[in-house]
Amino acid sequence: MTNTDTRPEALGEATLGELAQALRGELLRPGDPSYDDARSIWNGAHDKKPALIIRCRGVADVLRGVEFARSEGLTLALRGGGHSIPGFSTCDGGLVLDLSPMTGIRVDPDRRRVVAQAGCLWADVDAESQAFGLALTGGLVSTTGIAGFTLGGGIGWLVRRCGLTCDNLVAADVVTADGQYLRVSKDEHPDLFWAIRGGGGNFGVVTSFEYRVHDVGPTVFAGAVFYHGEDAAQVLRGFGEAAAGAADELSLAINLTTAPPVPFLPEAVHGKPVVAVLGVWSGRADDGDAATQPFRALAPVVADLFGPMPYVAMQTLIDPLYPRELSNYFRSAFFDDLGEETIDALMSSYGQAPNGLSELHVHHLGGAMGRVPADATAFGTRDKPYVLNVVARTPGTEGFDGVTEWARSACSALGPNAASYVNFTGEASEDRVRASYPPATYARLVAVKDRYDPTNLFRLNQNIAPTGPSAQRS
Repeated sequence: MTNTDTRPEALGEATLGELAQALRGELLRPGDPSYDDARSIWNGAHDKKPALIIRCRGVADVLRGVEFARSEGLTLALRGGGHSIPGFSTCDGGLVLDLSPMTGIRVDPDRRRVVAQAGCLWADVDAESQAFGLALTGGLVSTTGIAGFTLGGGIGWLVRRCGLTCDNLVAADVVTADGQYLRVSKDEHPDLFWAIRGGGGNFGVVTSFEYRVHDVGPTVFAGAVFYHGEDAAQVLRGFGEAAAGAADELSLAINLTTAPPVPFLPEAVHGKPVVAVLGVWSGRADDGDAATQPFRALAPVVADLFGPMPYVAMQTLIDPLYPRELSNYFRSAFFDDLGEETIDALMSSYGQAPNGLSELHVHHLGGAMGRVPADATAFGTRDKPYVLNVVARTPGTEGFDGVTEWARSACSALGPNAASYVNFTGEASEDRVRASYPPATYARLVAVKDRYDPTNLFRLNQNIAPTGPSAQRS
């Protein structure tokens, strides 16, 4: 039975003392001076109080933490960057295995490889790889952790040129529920390697990722162009037409949003509806102006900020808009086209946005992502050219239920059975998880779960429940 008592004495002081002595890292408990800072996560919608936090300094600490959670019957939460929208990186009364101190990175420019520990953020990986003019698809917000992002798929500014983040994973180190430490790749435990590329954190603790990286930057042609909100339908229509002929080197997204009070936008539009087209041309920088021009003349322009810039600057461009402690709820839906029916649905949702923090992001996919065989990884949806990611936020908890309902409704408007992107599913939902994978893929994921985690120790995730009678469910 899962222990939900947040009092450390409920676990026994002698037992906890032995655990603390066995760790290289730090064991934190309620009442410790740094406990409150350590238990907080990026998403302010979740305020939970774990009984224990292990701040891991290496694989040995991960092994001990997994064994302790299993032997003591504790709920186990895994934290890399701590950006989990549903709050999976924390828990009440259980054990948080915090990998954020594990930030080692090694770049091999000759082999085009980067090895990064699970506590790294995308800012860390970008900085090290760009020193050699290399990159892979990373998070759009640089403070996002690489671990959960990779395991769920990974959609970013290089997705059309380089594929999903998980498509560039060539090997990983994994601690399983029974305490094994496995190197996984296409030749080593290939079933587990297949599952962690899109199946989320269901199968173990990934302590290190080895990625294939590509020649990108250090200068790319990138940025954003802003249009008036009243022209949103025209922009969406034109975007769909222009995207049909876009080269793989161009990855773009539309943001139906409210203009923030920033100096690069005219004061007259501050606080008013605007449409932003953001993106990266990662081909030859001199070709970027022509390649992006069709997307920068879709309607009368409010501001055009496209131009040559460092890739790392684009990767941090929207960081200030995504601070810690706001209450966040994200939802997603893959869809086929920007035809009139879809545009009408998006415009209706845009018109009903409950506050200025609520946004609709339409990402153009395809390219390298779409050319990966559907059964090559566990990632569920490659045949759709677009995904809608709905960002719903409130400054605090007031009004949060209303924005979450708006986000659900915006996705449902594109089709009640639309497949979801697991990294943008704002709550634990068996229905949404099943909708994220084709039936054959889901069945294969269950088989891998049965083999590596039959008791569902790793269940704080978009959970693939095992079939065994002893499985714990969230």
